[in-house]
Amino acid sequence: MFTPELIDLAARASALLRERGDTISVAEGSAGGLVSATLLSVPGASAYYVGGTIVYTAAASRALMSGAVEAPRGMRGATEEFALYLAQSAAARLGTTWGLGEAGAAGPPNPYGDPSGHAWVAIAGPTTTTRHLLTGIENRSENMLAFATAALQLLVETLGQAA
Repeated sequence: MFTPELIDLAARASALLRERGDTISVAEGSAGGLVSATLLSVPGASAYYVGGTIVYTAAASRALMSGAVEAPRGMRGATEEFALYLAQSAAARLGTTWGLGEAGAAGPPNPYGDPSGHAWVAIAGPTTTTRHLLTGIENRSENMLAFATAALQLLVETLGQAA
């Protein structure tokens, strides 16, 4: 399921993380592990990748993320606030320089009414940033790829700017 673009982004993220001596952890939902898998596809990933989790349900979020950082009151999935919470929680839980969070609706629309192709990605660390994605695509696997690509693009951009 790796695309040439994903492989390129992972190589660029790997080079930037190694150059900085930084580490990363990932908490993703609708991308289904593609962000972590892509980062791990680069030989020597253990130099920077500490760990990750797929936080696909509220139960998983409570079990794996709660208590790492204070959760905003009334927060729901597939929002900017939730993606940032995932990024911050992943970094806090695993003691990494950077955390990457992704939350969205790959398709069909989620229980909150968010359309297929809607996602938020977030990077938390020395610099914190978020990005919204609305693909307009109904195809679940295409959206998963788009979410992973957007997450890795944001990581590369953030690392490049933080240098």
